[in-house]
Amino acid sequence: MTLKLRLARAGSKKRPYYHVVVADVRSPRDGRYIERVGSYNPMLPKEGGERVKLDVERAKHWLEVGAQPTDRVARFLDAEGLLKREARNNPEKAKPGKKAQERIEEKAAAEQAKKDAEEEAAAAAKAAAEAPAEEEAPAEAPADEAPAADEEEAKAE
Repeated sequence: MTLKLRLARAGSKKRPYYHVVVADVRSPRDGRYIERVGSYNPMLPKEGGERVKLDVERAKHWLEVGAQPTDRVARFLDAEGLLKREARNNPEKAKPGKKAQERIEEKAAAEQAKKDAEEEAAAAAKAAAEAPAEEEAPAEAPADEAPAADEEEAKAE
């Protein structure tokens, strides 16, 4: 007979309340149990000491007998110092889904294209700024024609 330390639901609809029980693995969640060793009221604030109540001695006894706690009960036992629970780490779960990754890649590609377009525009503006400077130098050449215009005015007088 394999034993579990688990939660059995009590309370009404939308108002959960759980009993921490020792039960046979084969019995249903809210069904027959061997012993009740505590309670858990998730409706109370996390800071409150009344949220989780455990009979530490009985829980310790059942752990020594070989009862395996569920994840949530293992958290409670860890908080009481009866059991050392390894922190879970699933880095794959934190990654975005396939569609979200595609959207991120599209957004990055659009930003890169925008950045490239800005660089090309800046290069074109720089080239355009250099080109008029070269055109200004030949603009002095028509100044030689200016004295001819003065001569025409002199002839007209």
